[in-house]
Amino acid sequence: MKKTIELLKKNDELRVIDIELDIYLEIPHLAYAEVKKKDGGKALLFTNVVDKKNGIKFDESVAMNLFGSYRRCELLFGRTIESVADEITKLLHMKPPEKFFDKLSMARELFSLKNIFPKRLKGNGACQQIKYLDNEIDLYKLPVLTTWEQDGGPFITMGQVYTQSLDGEMVNLGMYRLQVYDKNHLGMHWQIHKDSSHFFDQYQKVGKKMPVTVAIGGDPLYTWCATAPLPYGVNELLMYGLIKKEPAKLVKSLTTPLYIPQDVDYVIEGWVDTAEMRIEGPFGDHTGYYTLEEPYPVMEVSAITMKKNPIFLATVVGKPPLEDKYMGWATGKIFFPLLKTTAPDLLDYHMPENAGFHNLILAKMQPHYKGHAKQFMHAFWGAGQMSFVKHAIFLDEKAPKLDGYESVSAYILDRFTPKSLFITEGILDALDHSSPESLVGGKLGIDVTAAQKQEAPELLGDDELLLRVKKAIPDAVNLHQFMRRTNNPITVISVNKTKNVKQYFDALSELNAHMRVVVFVDAAKNDVFNAYMLVWRVTNNMDAIRDVFISGLMVGVDGTNKNIFDGFNRRWPDDVDCTLSVVESLKSKGVWDLSENLYEKFQL
Repeated sequence: MKKTIELLKKNDELRVIDIELDIYLEIPHLAYAEVKKKDGGKALLFTNVVDKKNGIKFDESVAMNLFGSYRRCELLFGRTIESVADEITKLLHMKPPEKFFDKLSMARELFSLKNIFPKRLKGNGACQQIKYLDNEIDLYKLPVLTTWEQDGGPFITMGQVYTQSLDGEMVNLGMYRLQVYDKNHLGMHWQIHKDSSHFFDQYQKVGKKMPVTVAIGGDPLYTWCATAPLPYGVNELLMYGLIKKEPAKLVKSLTTPLYIPQDVDYVIEGWVDTAEMRIEGPFGDHTGYYTLEEPYPVMEVSAITMKKNPIFLATVVGKPPLEDKYMGWATGKIFFPLLKTTAPDLLDYHMPENAGFHNLILAKMQPHYKGHAKQFMHAFWGAGQMSFVKHAIFLDEKAPKLDGYESVSAYILDRFTPKSLFITEGILDALDHSSPESLVGGKLGIDVTAAQKQEAPELLGDDELLLRVKKAIPDAVNLHQFMRRTNNPITVISVNKTKNVKQYFDALSELNAHMRVVVFVDAAKNDVFNAYMLVWRVTNNMDAIRDVFISGLMVGVDGTNKNIFDGFNRRWPDDVDCTLSVVESLKSKGVWDLSENLYEKFQL
């Protein structure tokens, strides 16, 4: 971590905060604001860290937003992201050599692969210079942040979670939020689809405790590797070796059989009793909503070790854009070659950060026959972590760049008709709050690989259209039309909802000559002119089976919060919002410098 801090300083990518700040809300709020600046702002190093509630002043610093820009990602990787993807592509397409020089070339390639395998060292590592065992264990002596006001407690947010299968043959490195319950217990938020959860099931069946070791810090690439979507059973640290051209050097934990990188800053070891579950949460998550309380496994800590003079690494999640935008960008680029093995006609894909990644994917493909895009949809929804994607739009090879939102939106809307829609059901991320039941819900695919003839509507101005809409829907508050020059303008209508939105949509039948795509949102907390946050809100709140309506050429989408009017029986979570008193305190201390325009734009 210290080498990383020096690297960032040298490249003017670090902001050092020397003023005293609290692990409760203050530090994460400032990091949350910083990454929303142009180009991701700076990485932050907090050198004067306190826990006012418990009267603790920490010796160590807290580092945040290390991956929070495209430039910093490549600095931390030590190479371009494209070069890593190219290397994976080359390995996947390696063919038996035919000529002598081809054999030499392949031999060099294969010889270089010896460095990708983690190397186990004897003895202790730098991460075990300081040891706390038995009664000395106290998680509250670590500067673990409480990020949001409604959070269930402090959470470790950038922990590298090392686990192994019951027989010890497979190891896994994952990243899961970890709630601090007390001085020696952590909540393990591994969802049922995760590898660690599969290992947990193995231990649970035979009634054995499961070893877990959590590492924090060290080379930031360890942390990125923990997020890598590798196939089940593949050690994520192989990616470290592939990228760095040297193996990850590991040492054995003191009290578990697991190995961790020898140069991480902190190590938390322990055992999970598979017979015990405890309520975990709430937690303000990367969806921008709180995930609610649910039972999860509990780890009893058996040892804490650390380097001398460690640096604590953390991240903050909530409403976009955040550090995960840039980490997700790197992941998408690097694993594109692997995705193409499942979908070979895929040309490009992009997951807009304001849709929370899994909520929307744009995919460019080479269509070869009628229905090819629908075949692709099934491939996507059956491929690893892509299976969690809720909404997917498929475009042909002539489409503009997928991250050019204005041009690609126009391309989609000019080719769209209601027949372009494909709605089905599948698995969802455990963090999804919109479906009628957890883990399963509606999926929406849109096929615009072929141009469809669609009659453009007779456009009215916003003011005139709003007057007519209010006659049909007295609950309507405001209205704005986006992409008016396309065949399918998007009309966003805010409402003070007193009934099911389908009734509002049906009431607009007399206006179908003037509208094509109609999106409903709640008047509270939504700005009908803020396209960025409307995408965030609507893709979060939709369940396609329940919330998409069709009437002739008009398509309706319900992006409102769901309640009794919708037959929604689950608890609807709150938005993740900054605590205003904390923001004002940071301003008074002279460290909060986010412009009011950005504060409003990103609805902090």
